[in-house]
Amino acid sequence: MAKPSKTSAQTVDVADSYAVRLMQHLVVPTFVIDPKRRVVIWNRACERLTGVAASEVIGTTKHWQAFYETRRPCLADLVALDRPEQLPEFYSEYAARGHNGLGFSAENWCVMPKLGSQLYLAIDAGPIHDEAGHLIAVVETLRDLTDQKRAEMTLKELATKDGLTGLSNRRSFDQMLMSEWARAQRTRKPMALLFVDVDHFKLFNDRHGHQSGDECLRAVAAVVSRHAVRPLDLASRYGGEEFALILPDMDCDAACTIADEIRSAVMALRIAHGAEGAADHVTLSVGVASHIPGESDGGPDRLLGAADEALYAAKRLGRNRVICAERVLAEFAGLGRDPAAVPAPFRRKTA
Repeated sequence: MAKPSKTSAQTVDVADSYAVRLMQHLVVPTFVIDPKRRVVIWNRACERLTGVAASEVIGTTKHWQAFYETRRPCLADLVALDRPEQLPEFYSEYAARGHNGLGFSAENWCVMPKLGSQLYLAIDAGPIHDEAGHLIAVVETLRDLTDQKRAEMTLKELATKDGLTGLSNRRSFDQMLMSEWARAQRTRKPMALLFVDVDHFKLFNDRHGHQSGDECLRAVAAVVSRHAVRPLDLASRYGGEEFALILPDMDCDAACTIADEIRSAVMALRIAHGAEGAADHVTLSVGVASHIPGESDGGPDRLLGAADEALYAAKRLGRNRVICAERVLAEFAGLGRDPAAVPAPFRRKTA
């Protein structure tokens, strides 16, 4: 077999040298690893993005240290190892392009130890093969999407949060209520709902002004939020001066304990009220309902209705109290009366 001519070899060397120089000056942050996952190129844009100089990583397998605090593979490593099945383990967003030589794409938050701040990076990594199909390098390119991601997260938060109190809004409440109701139907466990209402809030606004009213609502919201401590608990602003707290896997007694803690905590704030017909300080009325959904129950309207009626009863009976719909019906039945014939204080007016 004829050997390559000297001229041909020089052409290849020149091409290789040109490719390396071109990659070094690319505005896109790029690095290259060999089949043993050692860094062979770390361009200037990559130095600027990561704060890590090429001299720190060239010839090593320490490129992960530019992005993470603990050792883990970068996307280029997964391409070199041909392990698309590990993408879900390391990346929140990813796409495996299969074994057709096109590599992988992914996105995730990187801690960037040298910079001391997190960046959200979009990453592409693709293999380079020789004419025989053997892997000779993997190229990884990076794009900083931090600003776009934060803007996206802010928009998402605005869509789910109440602007005044920072609690979840009514839309989030409705979605969580439906999903937790469905889960409770599957698990056959109780689900509790609290409706919390600021007593005589219109009178408070009339006496102290709307700015003080907003401050009052934020203070109450903070108390309600502190009692949503488990991962699936949800505190929300239901509307106006009314708040709601979804408490999955909780019976009536435990929910009433939390409701009374919320009521007592707001009293302890001693927010001056003093309007005619109101207490000296802001108080709350709380309606509580708990139910184990059955297959025939349909949606959560029964739970909503029971908590709403309990709240109304708390107001009719003098405010600044907790009423549990389940207890009221049980006590009424214990008197030998029909639980369906709920006393007048526990019935909403229809007009």
